[in-house]
Parts: sequence; structure tokens; C-alpha cells
Amino acid sequence: MIDTIEKEDPVITEEEAAQYDRQIRLWGLDAQTRLRGSRVLLAGLGGLGAEVAKNLILAGVKSLTLLDHEKVSEETCRAQFLVPVTAQGKNRAEASLERAQNLNPMVEVHADPGRVEDKPDDFFLDFDTVCLTGCSRDLMVRVDQICSQRKIKVFCGDVYGYYGYMFCNLGKEHSYVEEKPKIVKPTKDSNDGPEAKKSKVDPNETTLVKKTSSFCTLKEALEVDWTSEKAKAGLKRTPVDYFLLHVLLKFRTDKGRDPDPQSFTGDSQLLRQIRDDVLETLAVSSDLLNDDFISYCFSEMSPVCAVMGGVLGQEVVKALSQRDAPHRNFFFFDGRKGNGHG
Repeated sequence: MIDTIEKEDPVITEEEAAQYDRQIRLWGLDAQTRLRGSRVLLAGLGGLGAEVAKNLILAGVKSLTLLDHEKVSEETCRAQFLVPVTAQGKNRAEASLERAQNLNPMVEVHADPGRVEDKPDDFFLDFDTVCLTGCSRDLMVRVDQICSQRKIKVFCGDVYGYYGYMFCNLGKEHSYVEEKPKIVKPTKDSNDGPEAKKSKVDPNETTLVKKTSSFCTLKEALEVDWTSEKAKAGLKRTPVDYFLLHVLLKFRTDKGRDPDPQSFTGDSQLLRQIRDDVLETLAVSSDLLNDDFISYCFSEMSPVCAVMGGVLGQEVVKALSQRDAPHRNFFFFDGRKGNGHG
């Protein structure tokens, strides 16, 4: 039987209280203390991974492990601000370490140049949260299943050109508190008429409300039976980006990479073919996803990485601090329209 590591109760020092004063005022000491005791694994140090790393380090987690076996390329330098331009050919995690650590010396930042695919199951149990970027569908499903059995929070995300997505699994029962306007109840001895006896919202005061949410696994989220009546009824409310994600993950599985601008013509034809095959396999209309997406899903766009890194980083912070309502499983961003939806 594999045991997870034993955690010490985190304590906020005076120095940390000064460093995180603004955040403590925003979401409270308890939330910051939970963050300060959290160990996070981040796999994939591309453009999106760098944005997520920056946000988690500045938020003040206990430790962040950067895991990536890839080498720094010219494209990495364009999309990723943690690696110096002189680091081409070096490991991406190791090349990102110095700048990442300099963001916040109070956070323990580690670099692991290994392959996430080669890590044994018990490797992931040393963390409170695992965040996967640039990974294959099979790997994400595997890690999600390992972690969900041990109540470890899992996040997945990617950026494909103008498109980005995030998935989170916080378990069957995730507890959090949400700040709501305080409801002022009338006093029993009020004699000012019926209006005075109604409860009113006090805009100057808030109260914390305890809530819980339930999450499905990534496998369940991706393997919806679209022939069922329940799924058909929800099809109109399902973002088309969900089906686009299926196409892009299938491309990554088949080719071992993402669409490449240097192979634009061939990859465009392959994306079109995969789109047709995926929609047929899912038993949904072939008109659901037209050809427009093909020209806009190449490379990591830095502005999209910034948006998705902000969303993904904030969701990890909310989950670890148990403060505010999380996104329920998926969040999609379309940079062409400039909007996001879950």
C-alpha cells in the first residue's frame, strides 16, 4: 500500500504576512495559510505552463515542482518568459528555474527534467495538486484516476493557437466558502409596516457561506454517450469547443505533437479528417464543427497563454485555499471572439 507524505500544519510567519498582506486582506488568513501548506506539481513548461507557474509562485504556495523533459527551442523562447534566449537546447524545467524562483524566494521551486509519462503512480501522491499541460489524453486520464482515488486535486490545460481550455477534478465533495451580501432580518418588535418586516440585503456587510461541489473524472467528462436522451438534451448547451478539444487531443495522440505551422498544409488536411472521424465516433452532427477552426489552432499564442494561465492559476488558488466557487470541470476560451465559457 502506498502512503502519501505526512504534512505539517502550515504557519504564516511575520515576513510572509507582510509579503502576502494584500492577498490576506482579499481572501483571509485561513485561505493564505492553506495555500502556504500546499505542494503543487506542474507538468509542461511551455507558454501556458510558465504563466501558471508565475501565478502560483506569486500566490505563495509552499512548493512548486516544474516537470518537463523537453528542450528549449526557438518557439519556446517566443511563448515562454521564464527561459532566457541563451538557453536554447537546455532542459525547459531547469532553464525556467532561476527566473521562477526569483519571483518569490519564499516558495520552494524545484526542477525535474524527467518525463511525466515515466513517473510511477506513487510519484504523484507527494502533491496536493497536480496540474498537467501539454500532455496526451491517455496520460491525463491515468493521472486523474490515480489522484482522484487519493483526493488529490487535478487540473489539465492547453493552448492551441487562439483556443484554450482548462479541466479540473476536485473530487466527489469539494468544500469551500463563498462571500455573500449579508441578509438583515427584521426585528420582532418592528412596527413600521409590512415592508419593514421583510429581510433585506445590507450592501455594506458580507458573510461567508459554506458550500460543496461534486466533480466527475476526466474520463467521464470525455466519454459522454451522445446517443443517450440526457446527452442529446444537453447538446445545445455544450460549447462547440468541447468537440474541438476532442479533435486536438486526437491529433496529439496520433502525431505525438500539436499542429505545426511549418506543416500547415498537411496538418490542416489531417485536422479536417480527424474532425470528421471524431464527430462520427461521437455520433454527433458533422456540421457541429466547421472548417473555420483549422487556421486558428497552430502554436501557442502568448496572449491566449496569459488569459488561460490567469484562469488556470486562479482556479488552483481557489481550490487550495477553499475560497470561492470553482469552475465545474471545463472552461474554454476562444481568442477570436475574446470570450470564455464553462
